[in-house]
Amino acid sequence: MGELTLNLVRLGVIVLLWAFVFSVVGVLRGDLYGTRVSHNAGPARATRETRSERRQRKNSPTHLVVTEGRLRGTSVPLHDAGLLVGRNPECSLVLTDDYASGRHLRIYPGVDAWYADDLGSTNGTEVNGRRIGTGVRLDPGAQIRIGQTVLELRR
Repeated sequence: MGELTLNLVRLGVIVLLWAFVFSVVGVLRGDLYGTRVSHNAGPARATRETRSERRQRKNSPTHLVVTEGRLRGTSVPLHDAGLLVGRNPECSLVLTDDYASGRHLRIYPGVDAWYADDLGSTNGTEVNGRRIGTGVRLDPGAQIRIGQTVLELRR
């Protein structure tokens, strides 16, 4: 083999090693920090609430309660920022269920109710016995099943 060929092979191996390192760093970054979820901001909402909005808000759920599973009896308050459910320590409700993904479910407030998005979990999420995707409305008392864990929205 000529000297030029040997140098090209060395350079190719170095480029492949760096590509591998960058791909590993990208995967680790995604696992540590998660994916970004963009929200399409609608029209600006007035700061004053009407009576009907206050009444509706008063009747909306305020807590997410674990009713079945290892964490039975655990209660997490619902905030305007929403919450994440999964096995990852960054989640608001960290599950010990083997069937839950790292970032399994996102629950967030809408204009008139709370909504849920399955975040591409391996085993899926069920609300009232139906498998869900994104943008599913959660009414008070809705049963959310993640593996062996059942969550419920309560006032």
